[in-house]
Amino acid sequence: MNRTEAKTMIYNTIMVQLDIDAPATPRLTFAWELAQNLEADLIAFAAAEPFLVRPADGDGSISAEAMRNQVEQIEERLKTLKSEFHDLTQDSNRASWRGTVGEPTRFLALYARAADLLVVGPVGHSPKDRLRTIDPGELILSAGRPVLFASDGYRPLTAENVLVAWKDSREARRAVVDAMPFLTNARQVLVASIEESDRAQTRESAADVVRFLMKHGVKARSQMLEAGGANIAEALLQVTVETGADLIVSGGYGHSRLREWAFGGVTRSLLQDSSINRLIAN
Repeated sequence: MNRTEAKTMIYNTIMVQLDIDAPATPRLTFAWELAQNLEADLIAFAAAEPFLVRPADGDGSISAEAMRNQVEQIEERLKTLKSEFHDLTQDSNRASWRGTVGEPTRFLALYARAADLLVVGPVGHSPKDRLRTIDPGELILSAGRPVLFASDGYRPLTAENVLVAWKDSREARRAVVDAMPFLTNARQVLVASIEESDRAQTRESAADVVRFLMKHGVKARSQMLEAGGANIAEALLQVTVETGADLIVSGGYGHSRLREWAFGGVTRSLLQDSSINRLIAN
């Protein structure tokens, strides 16, 4: 192992989140193949929380019974998902399971301490969904780990061509480092930056990132995109098509306000567009 390889970050453990109401096999297969390709352990995680039942009786016994029934249904579904997981991984010693009754986003962010990378899929957006699946914005900002949002159909991720959506910010720098296992194995990495008011500074920052990546053995080049406002995400997605990239690496830009997460237009657009795999870090 040479000096560069010894310093390169690797994913030793990947955690895949399963929606309790969705078929598990497609996402499990995607994550298991990814873990095997990266020689990583895989932890499967699933959680759901019962809906609050408003008391309709004097002593609350009917409401309490309804809550107990929900918990039992969740526990049964968790058992089914666990069984599917062990069947798919053939009880490999590199695969483990974590299931719990509780809010999915909060517990996934908590258990993220055990993993290098989180893998999730399409998610719901209604308040009710928060009890059955993760909130993507909240997860990005609370997990302290990069989050890989799988594309529609869970097509296998080759990451031979990768696009880095570069903006000279803390979040983008974090995303580049967090994505290093993909970047070092890629055949081509394009650092795409958006032309801002100071064109020279934008070019300089992108050039620095390319030099940084090349010192880690990454085959990288840069390109400046001429776009603005709502067109930035569209321009990034267009370049992924032109280059044949199947992974976008981006910082997640946002802030918290109670339980509502406000993200910038580019991050929000990338979260909503599931035509490509997206690795987002904060």
